Amino acid sequence: MSSYLTAFSLGGKIALVTGAGRGLGFEIAKALAGAGAHVALNGRDESRLNAAVAAIEAAGGSASPAAFDVADPNALRAALDNIERRHGRLDVVVGNVGQRDRRPLAECEDDDIRMLIEVDLVASLILAREAARVMLCYGGGRLIFVTSIVSGRSSGRDAAYASAKAGLGGMIHALATEYGPQGITANAIAPGFFATETNAPLWQDAERSAFFERRTPLRRWGRPDEIGGAAVFLASAAASFVNGHILVVDGGAMSQM
Repeated sequence: MSSYLTAFSLGGKIALVTGAGRGLGFEIAKALAGAGAHVALNGRDESRLNAAVAAIEAAGGSASPAAFDVADPNALRAALDNIERRHGRLDVVVGNVGQRDRRPLAECEDDDIRMLIEVDLVASLILAREAARVMLCYGGGRLIFVTSIVSGRSSGRDAAYASAKAGLGGMIHALATEYGPQGITANAIAPGFFATETNAPLWQDAERSAFFERRTPLRRWGRPDEIGGAAVFLASAAASFVNGHILVVDGGAMSQM
C-alpha cells in the first residue's frame, strides 16, 4: 500500500498557485505543500500572503509568497522567472484567480464585462503560455485551472462569469492537445458550492443556504479543505495519463441540476 501511495507524493516539486491568499486557493496550496511540494502562493495582498505562508509552514509545509497581479503579463513573467531562478524549475501551476459579478447582464457595463473576461480567461491563457515556456525547459509539468460548475449550468445573473469559465473548459482541451506531446498535461477542477469567505453572504443566510443545499445531493456545502485532494491528484504522478479532463468536485450538484 505504501509503495503505491508514493505516486501521490509531490516531494521535490515546485508549484505556483494563484489567488492563494485565502479560500480554495489557499486550501489547494496547503494540500500541495502537505504532499511535499514547495508552493509559491500568489496574490496581491502581501500581508495576507505572508500569513498564508506562515500557516503552511506551521503545519510542516514549504511555501513562499509571490505577490503580483496575474492580469499584468510583465509582472507574471517576472514572477515565473524569479521562481525558476530561486528553485531551478517549475513543475505545477494552479490557476485559481477569478472574479465574479452577480448581476443581470443588462446591469453590466461594457467595461465590467471586459474586465471579468480579462481576469478570468485572458489572464489564464497568458499564465498557461508563460508557465509552459518554463516547464518545457525541464521536461514537462502540470497545468491545472479552477473553473466552475456554472460553466455548464447556470441559474442566471452570471453571464460574463459563466462565459469565462466555459472558455476555460475549451482552453483546457486545447492546451491538452497542444502541450501533451511535450510532456505537459492540462486539466481543470470545477468546484460546486463551497463555504468560502467569498460565498459567506450565501451560506450565512439561512434561506439562501438551504436553497444551495437542496441543489446538492449531499445536502450540504463543501468544506474548503475538500478541494485539496483533487489538486494533489492532478498534480501527481498518479494522474500521469489524465489530460484534458475537468474534475468536478461538487457533492453531486451537476447530477441533480
